[in-house]
Amino acid sequence: MKIVNRISARLAAPRLLSVAVPALASLALLAGCNGSDTDKAGKRPPPRVGFIVVAPTSVPEPVTLGGRTVAFETSEVRPQVNGVLQRRLFTEGGLVRAGQPLFQIDPSLYRAAVNQAEANLASARASAEAAAVRAERFKPLAEMEAIAQQDYTDAAAQARVARAAVAQNAAALETARVNLRFATVPAPITGRIGRALVTVGGLVSTNQASPLAIIQRTDPMFVDMQQSAADLTALRRKLRQGDLGAGSTSVTLKLEDGSNYPLRGTVQFSEVTVNPGTGTVTLRARFPNPDGLLLPGAFVNAVFDQAVDLDAFLVPQPAVQRDFNGSAFVMLVGKDNKAVRRQVTANRTSGNAWVVTAGLARGDKVILQGLNGLKHDAPIVPVPANTPQDPTAPRGAERPGAGNAVKKGS
Repeated sequence: MKIVNRISARLAAPRLLSVAVPALASLALLAGCNGSDTDKAGKRPPPRVGFIVVAPTSVPEPVTLGGRTVAFETSEVRPQVNGVLQRRLFTEGGLVRAGQPLFQIDPSLYRAAVNQAEANLASARASAEAAAVRAERFKPLAEMEAIAQQDYTDAAAQARVARAAVAQNAAALETARVNLRFATVPAPITGRIGRALVTVGGLVSTNQASPLAIIQRTDPMFVDMQQSAADLTALRRKLRQGDLGAGSTSVTLKLEDGSNYPLRGTVQFSEVTVNPGTGTVTLRARFPNPDGLLLPGAFVNAVFDQAVDLDAFLVPQPAVQRDFNGSAFVMLVGKDNKAVRRQVTANRTSGNAWVVTAGLARGDKVILQGLNGLKHDAPIVPVPANTPQDPTAPRGAERPGAGNAVKKGS
């Protein structure tokens, strides 16, 4: 039995040695890792943080206003003479040109009036010729005192009356011709016409309430936007004081379905009066509409840079943090390489950056990387953001943002 136990012990010894050696190596490696994260005094080194240097810049202040699309031109087609509608000469919903015939009113009475006016004019001209000849004949007789001077005076006056009658009948003829021309109703503007509001056979008159049709020119198109009068007054005050600069007049549109209109427009003007019912001022923008995508009366959102903040700071979004109450703050590189917490005003974004309007000064070093767990007045090792890693740096400060984390395998 003793011989058997000795043989078993000799066989088990290599197995115990194979298990013990890796365990001892792991303990030695762990000890080495723990030692690399601390200095000789047993303290961790300051974390390495990445910072950026900020400077004021001009940042546009975009504004979004709701509005309605309005046709560039709108014309109601109305009759200028009375009569029965004989024909409709256009396709409903189609494009019509200025001067194109749209409706035909029965011209019979107006053609007869033209004929009568022509006859009256011919009669007046004949009477005028006779009166002129009579006056010419009386003139030498009156000079020889063969007739009374009064007879010649009366003849000359009758000749002038006859010439005036000719002019009156010529004007009546022109009026009759105009009325005859109005029997054909033309398009007053170029645009797209809607449905006919009066059917063929209906009686139309110059004082009727409804038009015959409506024409709208939709290229270009207007967009009427509504802005609070108080906001507009505050904006104009800041512009006068120099706090803000004039913005761009270029406008983009968001349609009712949420898509963006592909073409940009231009702000034309703003009204000079305030709507007493809504307390708003109307701003008008003009948009090209070659494909007819914009239709009159549609609701849209207009976005444009109404002003420019001349002294704002663009800070990348990761650098701006929020307290529980929502207030914003950033961490700066302070004196003696210590972190400094500073309250800032950041109420809006521009692209991927916060627009900071208060709390920063030119040349401040805003910490962008290594913010995890960073406290106010904590010692730091500041380097420019995105600095390449230093392989000789202490393990706890190898890269901005690493903090005091232990690398995998330590």
